[in-house]
Amino acid sequence: MNTIRSMQNDTIDRICWRYYGRGSGVIEQVIAANPQLADIGVILPIGTLVNLPEISTPQATKQSICLLYTSDAADE
Repeated sequence: MNTIRSMQNDTIDRICWRYYGRGSGVIEQVIAANPQLADIGVILPIGTLVNLPEISTPQATKQSICLLYTSDAADE
């Protein structure tokens, strides 16, 4: 488990996005690891210690795009 200090205007949501790259499914686990944060409020004071549990973050999936129509205007 890693521990970080909050920055100015940090929220749990923002910390999760910055550290894990997502908020969905992560915020609840961070709050469970830091029950004391629920009493502080939405915006954490600068320097608040936040424990960040090890959470497996799914790898980004590569998406391919299939062009159904193309413009030949560039060839004219």
